[in-house]
Amino acid sequence: MAISHQLQTLRGTATSSRPQIATLIESLSRSVELLTLEIDHEEARAGVRDLSDPTYPLLARSLRVRKDNIRITIASLDAFVHATEAA
Repeated sequence: MAISHQLQTLRGTATSSRPQIATLIESLSRSVELLTLEIDHEEARAGVRDLSDPTYPLLARSLRVRKDNIRITIASLDAFVHATEAA
């Protein structure tokens, strides 16, 4: 009974915040695109594109980590929305 109530609460929360989540996902996706451009620019500036190269730019490496974290966040938000649609 408690689990059913929790699912209903989760579904209601997701339904009411779905437009906000969609806006957040769009914003985060734009951030990923911008980070990709910044990484490409930094790699071109340094002339190094191989991550295993010891001279690979530190800025590009940190931007890659940030981009990966944002992608994980986007995937989590998508999974949340899909889970609440299915529930």
